[in-house]
Amino acid sequence: MQVAADRHGGVVWLGERDCSIQRRHQKLIEETPAPGFPQHLREEMGAAAVALARATGYESVGTVEFLYAEERFYFLEMNTRLQVEHPVTELVTGLDLVEVQLRVAAGEPLGFAQEDVRCHGHAVECRINAEDPAGGAFLPSPGRIARLRVAGGPGVRLDAGYEAGDEVSPYFDNLVAKLSVWGSDRDQALRRMRRALSETLVEGIATTIPAIETVLSAPAFVEGTHSTRFLEEQVDLSHLAPPPPPLGTPGEGGTVLREVDTEVDGRRYRVRALVPEPAGSPPVVGAAAVPRRRAATGAATAGGGRVVAPMQGTIVQVHVAAGEPVAAGAVLCVLEAMKMENPVTAPAGGIVVELRVAPGDALGTGDLIAVIEPDGS
Repeated sequence: MQVAADRHGGVVWLGERDCSIQRRHQKLIEETPAPGFPQHLREEMGAAAVALARATGYESVGTVEFLYAEERFYFLEMNTRLQVEHPVTELVTGLDLVEVQLRVAAGEPLGFAQEDVRCHGHAVECRINAEDPAGGAFLPSPGRIARLRVAGGPGVRLDAGYEAGDEVSPYFDNLVAKLSVWGSDRDQALRRMRRALSETLVEGIATTIPAIETVLSAPAFVEGTHSTRFLEEQVDLSHLAPPPPPLGTPGEGGTVLREVDTEVDGRRYRVRALVPEPAGSPPVVGAAAVPRRRAATGAATAGGGRVVAPMQGTIVQVHVAAGEPVAAGAVLCVLEAMKMENPVTAPAGGIVVELRVAPGDALGTGDLIAVIEPDGS
């Protein structure tokens, strides 16, 4: 529930935002008003948010978060700042929340009362993150944005922190842009968002766009019956293939991924292929060998039972020890990258004969984590 409060006793609530579409407790899609939310509960929740702001002497814009289930709501926390999804509130209220925040900080009164707040239409925001959603893994995908084409049209707003040629760092939040739309009702807003996403193009890195498009077409989301577990437990992302590795990535047997010209039936084509690396060629800095298989859980294998890091990051948890048996799919360790925790799992059952990592270790893509051999017993 969005609130705004000044130092003169003015406190208002500016409507709610439904942020139930999440992966790993991180929001991906937000909208206002919340679908299927009873008006009397909306007003009760707004009054509770205002009461909390008054009781704490709060002064600024902020968000009071609640959990809602079975016609009841429960206080979760308060974010004493603007949130990423504030554009949807701006689209339905017509208020500039950044301006409101600055005026309040300067000591000015809000200049409007609760009865002046009017919400019109429906707004949806989608977070375009540098993540590979293939198989539902949502692995961080840092790198250089080779091409960026943004959507436009009626009711479409894009807030972006990158443009073509920029590098998405593995060390910070991986939010690339926020795509927001407004419509006269939810149906129109969702149609506009689907069109805007289809017109948005990001090349060079993987993004969350394919996963968002899948969610927006899911019957439960369209009907507004989804929950915070919906994306991770009910949405099938197995049809999303991982993006191809970047040019210059070494393969097996001394090969490297290059673009080469070839001729078929008299026609010339440029294709990507693993070709032998000429003797004396300088090594490719920062690239990792192309893994034979990449599991949806975040594990990457390099053959021979070797489990390697699927991305650059820091080991925050280790769940096994050398000499221990593990089952296929068991979590070996947790790798944190771009503010996301990624479980690295065993691709097959066996014995951990070698463990190369400990909490706090910084890894690069392709670094060895463990070696698992089949259990011969």
